[in-house]
Amino acid sequence: MKPITPVTRTKAEAKANYNAMSRWYDLLTGWSEKKYKEAGLMALAVNAGETVLEIGFGTGQCLVALAQSVGDAGKVYGIDLSEGMGDAARARLGKAGLLDRVVLSCGDATVLPFADGFFDAIFISFTLELFDTAEISVVLAECRRVLGKNGRLSIVSLAKKEKTAVSIYEWVHQKMPKQVDCRPIYPQQAVKDARFHIESVTAMSMFRLPVEIVLATK
Repeated sequence: MKPITPVTRTKAEAKANYNAMSRWYDLLTGWSEKKYKEAGLMALAVNAGETVLEIGFGTGQCLVALAQSVGDAGKVYGIDLSEGMGDAARARLGKAGLLDRVVLSCGDATVLPFADGFFDAIFISFTLELFDTAEISVVLAECRRVLGKNGRLSIVSLAKKEKTAVSIYEWVHQKMPKQVDCRPIYPQQAVKDARFHIESVTAMSMFRLPVEIVLATK
């Protein structure tokens, strides 16, 4: 298993970058990521009345779907590093009339501000690969901590495979670490190493880049 390409930009740089992109982020990636996020949400299968967390909620596309799924009896929480993304997500939720079902916070997922066993399910889409290699296990350990018994975790991530498209993408990532700070990782292995039980893995492709949707339980 070849090493994952490191993340060389700082979190301060990432926050500034996503704050700057937040107003037009949907134009850049919203359409291209949509079907993969929907597949990840389908795998998670959130039920009415559940308490759910989304890590790296971005402009709130999936928060709307999660809030609709939990209903009036449930609650959705979100954490994102960027204040700008938080503003965009609140505007989207307000337009959908779902703000009362969602609690958003700005912060770092390596230290989740929630009690042990607080959540029924966690959703992470195109976010885990933004963390540097050593931090991936830290984030997943925090996920395991805040999930309740039999809690579910759904991850949508670029997956590192022996493909030309991956090599080209990694080269671009290394040349433009601030602009292209996402890179392919080994999501399935990372989840296993974090002592989750793999329930299913769905392989997809985005512009010839491998994408994995990993559903796991605590």
